[in-house]
Amino acid sequence: MTMRWFGTGYDSITLQQIRQVPGVSGVITTLYGKQPGELWEKEEILSLKKTVEDADLTIAGIESVNIHDSIKAGSPERDACIENYIKTLENLGEAGIDLVCYNFMVVFDWTRSDLAKTRPDGSTVMAYDQSIIDKINPDDMTTAMKAQSNGFALAGWEPERLEKLKELFALYREMNEEKLFINLKYFLEAILPTCKKYNIRMAIHPDDPAWSVFGLPRIMTGKEKLLKLLNLVDDPLNGITLCTGSLGTNQKNDIPDIISSIGGERIHFAHLRNLLHTAPGVFEESAHLSSDGSLDMYKVVKALHDSGFDGPIRPDHGRAIWGEVSMPGYGLYDRALGCAYLLGLWEAVDKSSKI
Repeated sequence: MTMRWFGTGYDSITLQQIRQVPGVSGVITTLYGKQPGELWEKEEILSLKKTVEDADLTIAGIESVNIHDSIKAGSPERDACIENYIKTLENLGEAGIDLVCYNFMVVFDWTRSDLAKTRPDGSTVMAYDQSIIDKINPDDMTTAMKAQSNGFALAGWEPERLEKLKELFALYREMNEEKLFINLKYFLEAILPTCKKYNIRMAIHPDDPAWSVFGLPRIMTGKEKLLKLLNLVDDPLNGITLCTGSLGTNQKNDIPDIISSIGGERIHFAHLRNLLHTAPGVFEESAHLSSDGSLDMYKVVKALHDSGFDGPIRPDHGRAIWGEVSMPGYGLYDRALGCAYLLGLWEAVDKSSKI
């Protein structure tokens, strides 16, 4: 069990607080100030590792080494960016870090229409309403997200990159799912020799939400496309981040079936959270427990357990509760409750399997 930590100066949560959550032994972290395509120096990685280990925790994985847009778009400068990515992987591998979660979403990372929707219990959550998104000019999305960020730099919403929004939309004007898959395959085949040298597991994160937003293509949206990627680059190190929150945005996705179909060997990392669907294209995030949302978390955990999955798990986005102010979705309190709940589910499933 792990928790995501964005690093000193970026996160409202300290490593000492994370260390006190029962059952949590590590963090999923990153060099948060790094831009997509930028080289991660070995000294920076080792310094981050020392900071975490000095708090009696381990780095269970990196989320994320962000992919430069030239790689996703297949533009001429992609090879130089891939070379930096390879050097970064080498530096991570030499530091003993062997898991990288990444995504291949274009222009916008995860998308929400509200970062602080008030629920009946007074907590606030991130929410999505397609009818609201349809009325938003994409040029205004960065401003809208920043206004609701509580002053934090949002993961996947790098202001330096999104300042060039018109150029980004122009870059992807001719992009479709087929081309995006081809560019993803090109990237993975280029980095795979380095991954093999250091046994680094690449775990792609599903698209969030699991459908096209603003007409941009999405390719990691459900079982068929996840399996397509695994077959395109059929190597055990090419795997999946099983994110119930992202896959769960589409009610047609049967997450326990997806887990069983992929198998535990190709699921390298798990983000577990719940969400509540209130209408087609309308959902809000919820507490982790099954009764608070639309997903059966017991079935999800059982499917992971039965698949042989043995990678890191982290509770994903939590509610803002008890007056805490943090990066939306990443407060301490509700994620700590999520850790306890998920560990309880795992213990129950594991002990039941041995009776």
